[in-house]
Amino acid sequence: MSTEHPFAQYIRIIGRGPNLSRPLDEEEMYEAAQLIMSGDVEPLQLGAFLCILRMRTEVPGEGAGFVRAARATYSVPQDAPSVDLDWASYSGKKRQLPWYLLSALLLAQNGITICMQGTDTHTPGRLYSSEALPALGIPLAGSLEEAADQIKATNFAYLPLRNFVPRLQDIIELKPILGVRSPVNTFARMLNPFDAPHEIQTVFHTAYRDVHRDTADMLGQKHMAVFKGEGGEAERRPHKPVVVQYLHDGVQSEEVWPAIVGDDAFYKDEVLDVSRLPKIWNGDETDAYGEAAIIGTAAYVLRLMSRAKNPEDAVDQARNLWNTRNRAQMFQAA
Repeated sequence: MSTEHPFAQYIRIIGRGPNLSRPLDEEEMYEAAQLIMSGDVEPLQLGAFLCILRMRTEVPGEGAGFVRAARATYSVPQDAPSVDLDWASYSGKKRQLPWYLLSALLLAQNGITICMQGTDTHTPGRLYSSEALPALGIPLAGSLEEAADQIKATNFAYLPLRNFVPRLQDIIELKPILGVRSPVNTFARMLNPFDAPHEIQTVFHTAYRDVHRDTADMLGQKHMAVFKGEGGEAERRPHKPVVVQYLHDGVQSEEVWPAIVGDDAFYKDEVLDVSRLPKIWNGDETDAYGEAAIIGTAAYVLRLMSRAKNPEDAVDQARNLWNTRNRAQMFQAA
């Protein structure tokens, strides 16, 4: 009789059918994810595990266990700077330019330290942060050490997932084989490598808002906001009202943010020309929708960080930051 593979028990727990299966608890997922992260699972097992979770939808305990196991695979430099905001960027854009990048740089220029971490290439036809940032003259961090140095120098760094947890990047790149995105896309967003007290998350589907918020709560995240963003990225859809859910020191709440431009302001880019981003920043071009998205996204962060008393105040403050930005220099000395 052959010996059962150690990972088989976890597939059995989640895959025994509608009456006998159940979600993994946090410790079970932690143990399962340790095997996944170390490569001690068969490809067939990994595919089955990911697809079962995808069909059923992962629960917060599973998210917390997986994130804990992934975090155990890397170490943050001892001299790493204090980071205010962790910003996940995992979806890419296909209808609009990544206006959220200018939001992040606007906030960094005004003293908010940001680690943006994310992935790329897993879905054809999308423009990812890692592709757009070079147009703004911003290098990608090759490691946690490089990200720490960049944040010290400019208040901002973009850290590709492949440069600090390559195993998760490899799993995300299974999408063309599996045919669907895996739960790892959800889990990876919550890594928060520099343990920033504030975290901004976004979802494609509103049902995932609770999963993100409750997972963050289980992980001890102090402050987070989650909302349905444009194309799955953390970017305000300024022509739509948006429900933003919050977590502040274990207390959950939500707000409805009203639209800040009319529906007629929205348009779909035929070509995502990243060379427009620095032109918009410099004021060489204007874009009513894009600037509303920039301002609206920055406003989310100001509200999350308790720098504004309500959504309207946050938008007013963000608009003032945009109107008074240093156009000649995206960063000020940190």
